[in-house]
Amino acid sequence: MTELNLPGLGRHRLSTPEPLDLPAHPPRNRTAFAAAHVVADPLGGNAPGAPAAVDWDATLAFRHHLWSLGLGIADAMDTAQRGMGLDWAATRELIVRSGAEARAFRESARSAPDEGGGGRREGGRLACGVGTDQLTDPAAGLADITAAYEEQLAVVEEAGAQPVLMASRALAARARGPEDYLRVYGRLIAQAGRPVILHWLGEMFDPALAGYWGSADPDTAAETVLALIREHRAGIDGIKVSLLDAEREIALRRALPEGVRLYTGDDFDYPRLIRGDELGHSHALLGVFDPIATRATAALHALDAGDLDRYDALLAPTLPLARHLFAAPTYHYKTGIVFLAWLAGHQSHFTMVGGAQSGRSVVHLVELFRLADAAGVLPDPDLAAHRMRRFLAVAGVEA
Repeated sequence: MTELNLPGLGRHRLSTPEPLDLPAHPPRNRTAFAAAHVVADPLGGNAPGAPAAVDWDATLAFRHHLWSLGLGIADAMDTAQRGMGLDWAATRELIVRSGAEARAFRESARSAPDEGGGGRREGGRLACGVGTDQLTDPAAGLADITAAYEEQLAVVEEAGAQPVLMASRALAARARGPEDYLRVYGRLIAQAGRPVILHWLGEMFDPALAGYWGSADPDTAAETVLALIREHRAGIDGIKVSLLDAEREIALRRALPEGVRLYTGDDFDYPRLIRGDELGHSHALLGVFDPIATRATAALHALDAGDLDRYDALLAPTLPLARHLFAAPTYHYKTGIVFLAWLAGHQSHFTMVGGAQSGRSVVHLVELFRLADAAGVLPDPDLAAHRMRRFLAVAGVEA
């Protein structure tokens, strides 16, 4: 067994993760997106405030990994460091490249036989964030904000991806009430060529989004969201909610018009929200599905089979990991996502665009390592231990 010394925790023996055999098709009863991170170019100038330098080969290889498991990908969103290192030029290229890779994956899947004779026909699903982060003028008005959204919507649709209308810092700063949100979003939904996913990101993920939808009271904001959805029902696939408030999410889910999905973004309580109850369930659009992708997919297949005990057993060990990963300040969770991707062997380094690898302390990441091992999401314990030793050595710790 692989062992190493962890500061504050002592001698730690890594476990051997459970092998998980997955069916050839994606999960059937829940629509599930993993919000995917980007891999920085380790030799690029990824200092704070510098333009993002991305390792495109590694970034796109990770997307193929997620698709191969049967998950959809939510790209160019906050997990990809939108607003925290990934500038619009790099975001546009990410959308275009991911769109091309999604098409190639779907074409390959259609020609690959499986036990049903058709390969992963439903695979390669891609949704991409539509925002306003190319705006540089702090005095931008609603017309400028709408035009910025429209520019990005055109890029996403040209790439063949489903649009996710992301919460906008510029709109949060400029809007004077719910009517401004309803006007801007109504125009965008009417222009979109396919049903969109709305995006409600709480201020714990981005403090600049406080008071979104025109009110600091979440219940009042929810009424605005529901009014928007009811008015534009045909143009809305669903809404991603990241408020880290399970009861409020359930209340909103139950109030949605029939056929509109609630995509949970609650990285604290996703197992029970996806599992659901007698009145319904949430689908998933989650940053935590990036590091726990294989285990999450196996759990969703167990749910398809009606094996709730297996579903619970697969996801329960991931919850302490997720709650630590997304601990306050929550917006630095991306650092832990990339750290876990490095430990798991999905990339060769722990460097991030915008220098965001400094967003979490050594102590935080040590505990993240321990919890990832307990959750069974480190596929190669020897590699993970080797890399953890290297990380600790740089920090001046002998492991």
